[in-house]
Amino acid sequence: MTMITALVLVKLISGKEAQALEQIKQVEGVAHVSAVFGRWDLVLDMQTEDLPILSNTVVHQIRSIPGVLSTETLVTTAM
Repeated sequence: MTMITALVLVKLISGKEAQALEQIKQVEGVAHVSAVFGRWDLVLDMQTEDLPILSNTVVHQIRSIPGVLSTETLVTTAM
């Protein structure tokens, strides 16, 4: 089965980073989390069975975590 992979860029609310990070790590489909400098605070490596599951995970789970300000999803493609 082909998995959908994506990078999800996450901007956090100042002062809520640690709590949000712990909850994000528990979300099914989040394979790896990297803290980064710049416009975004986190880069999530995601793997899900299909695009609707990815969309639901980002919109209804990750964005609902207290401390998450915004996200941008980059779906990967074969080169």
